Amino acid sequence: MDLTTLIDPLGPPRRYVITGGPSAGKEAVLDELAARGIPATDGEPAREIYRKHRDRLGRHLQVGDRREYSREVLEAFIAEYTVHKHGLRFYNRGIPDGYGWDAFFGLAPYPELEQASRTYQYDAVFVLDPLDDFESEDDLVFAKDREIRRVHELIVQGYYDAGYRPIFIAADEPARRVDQILANIPAPTD
Repeated sequence: MDLTTLIDPLGPPRRYVITGGPSAGKEAVLDELAARGIPATDGEPAREIYRKHRDRLGRHLQVGDRREYSREVLEAFIAEYTVHKHGLRFYNRGIPDGYGWDAFFGLAPYPELEQASRTYQYDAVFVLDPLDDFESEDDLVFAKDREIRRVHELIVQGYYDAGYRPIFIAADEPARRVDQILANIPAPTD
């Protein structure tokens, strides 16, 4: 099946996640998809929710704040998933990202996350290998490169734990990464 058929706004929904830890280049890849006319998340819902919490709290999230934040992000991901009814769409992160972030904050998975991960399934998950240039200092919830790597590993493990077989996309220019992603879209099973 070709991309035009998958994008067909009248066709069945096809849901693909673009994920990875901080500094993976998700935003640039999603911008490149949008520039090619391929439906994709605009912005990053989790980041916007994080900023609202940070502004309200006057500080970065701490472990005690994390569960409320996690539940709000889950609600946003479910809403984005359920509103999509037809054709192909790429998501900036997916529901199982919550496993990785919660593990990073020392929290166990909670029932709503586990149920949502079983209920709302994606057709494929593309994990972007980290880049070497983290520049978004205002969004840091951690401080060091080793923590960035750890979050990335925990996110990937969360997808494995949720039953996915992630497709890894090497660090490269956004256009080449999108080419890799499009070349690796699995054939629909229905």
